[in-house]
Amino acid sequence: RFQFQLLIEVAWPLFIFFILISVRLSYPPYEQHECHFPNKAMPSAGTLPWIQGIICNANNPCFRYPTPGESPGVVGNFNASIVSRLFSDARRLLLYSQQDTSIKDVQKVLGKLRKLGNSSGLDLKLRDFLIDNETFSDFLHHNVSMPSSAVEELLDTGINLQRV
Repeated sequence: RFQFQLLIEVAWPLFIFFILISVRLSYPPYEQHECHFPNKAMPSAGTLPWIQGIICNANNPCFRYPTPGESPGVVGNFNASIVSRLFSDARRLLLYSQQDTSIKDVQKVLGKLRKLGNSSGLDLKLRDFLIDNETFSDFLHHNVSMPSSAVEELLDTGINLQRV
């Protein structure tokens, strides 16, 4: 009886081990490249960067190469978008209104508000929301491998803010 029990206790783990070997040989491991995800700000970074991170990266893509804004200390790469500039100008105007009495800041904020309010979508393009020498088109061209013509067509797409 003890010899039979010893045989079972030795054979059972070996049997399971051979099953694992056969499964491993039948299904070789899948090679997955390293994933770089676009940066997303946490709520403590501020409401605007947090919402922009959620909206702009809703599908959570995985890229083979490092993404813009992945360096340490970068909260978001949306700092120069038209919405961020509008909030930045308004904040500067409201916080430093005692020191800065220039009318240019007020006119700049009101001009941006008029442009946003009067836009029907046909006069605003995606390019208007990006800063000069931005990294979005380089990102699309190099990391996503889109042809230059497709990137230009995407950047010239009209934006309808009333629908957004």
